[in-house]
Amino acid sequence: MLINADFDQLVIEHNTPEKWVESPTKGVTRRMLDRVGGEVARATSLVRYAPLSAFATHTHELGEEYLVLEGDFLDEEGTHPVGTYARNPPGSMHSPGSISGCVIFVKLRQFQADDRQCVHKAPKDLNWERSHHSDAVEYSHLFENLNEKVRVERWNAGYSAHEFLPFGGELLVVSGALTLQTAGRDEPLSAWSWVRLPAGATLTLSVGGQRACVWIKRHLKPATFSKDHV
Repeated sequence: MLINADFDQLVIEHNTPEKWVESPTKGVTRRMLDRVGGEVARATSLVRYAPLSAFATHTHELGEEYLVLEGDFLDEEGTHPVGTYARNPPGSMHSPGSISGCVIFVKLRQFQADDRQCVHKAPKDLNWERSHHSDAVEYSHLFENLNEKVRVERWNAGYSAHEFLPFGGELLVVSGALTLQTAGRDEPLSAWSWVRLPAGATLTLSVGGQRACVWIKRHLKPATFSKDHV
């Protein structure tokens, strides 16, 4: 299966009901944002767990990265509330599910094989800092290595950004409304809209009348994915 598999192209995906599809596990639906492979795939998705649903125990051979967007997500490590960010490295194993229902943003099989760093940050662990570039931006550092930098950022109403991304990146709107300027047109983004920007792209956007919160990943070197990721 190939979904938005050309990583040299700009991709914009909105949160539309018709794009949610059933998974092989009862009670779990997905909105596939990009995907290379079958049921085992290099994938970026939104995943919705109905109350009392769960996946069977499985191993993340090439890692898992997730952000909890709604409800309470749980596994052997405990219950993870909205705003929890985690990276489970290659070889990690768990049995994820939810008692009351939840939605997570998740990236699978996108770690380098030697990336063994485990990260788990609950909302109470986030340290917010004011950006050196603009008083309208504050951010909390989630993860950084030689390949990528991941943050959650809060942008004040009316904020405008114009940022060159030499190696590309991606952005998920957690809350609020933005307008992305691309190819001579304005593209409105709302909660759970997702944008993937290729290497050499410029992120140009403006925030609406209320503060927006985004999860944003900036690549720090050219991304490489071998056939082992599929």
